[in-house]
Amino acid sequence: MTMGDRLRELRLRKSISQEEVAKQIGITRSAYSHYEINNRQPVYETLKKLAALFNVSLDYIIGGEQSAKADPQVMPEALEIIRILNSMDQDKRKQSIAKMMAVIRQAE
Repeated sequence: MTMGDRLRELRLRKSISQEEVAKQIGITRSAYSHYEINNRQPVYETLKKLAALFNVSLDYIIGGEQSAKADPQVMPEALEIIRILNSMDQDKRKQSIAKMMAVIRQAE
């Protein structure tokens, strides 16, 4: 698997666009696109940002056999909630969090 394949897989697993990845690591969408299609290689600082964004090791991104890190205490449902909250505007996010907190308090 190439580095571009790994980056694409990680991005799709996180359910975000190339534009979102680029914005979060401070590059253009075009530059990021070239990484995924193996036309360019990211510099070290960009690799570090990608590893942090995708929560994997540098070794994993560049094609090593080390698997992606997984926090055993974070359930897939929690990651989905985070993805949804991140896609909302600030007001909707605050409202949603308030509703979730109310449900949690009722369950205690």
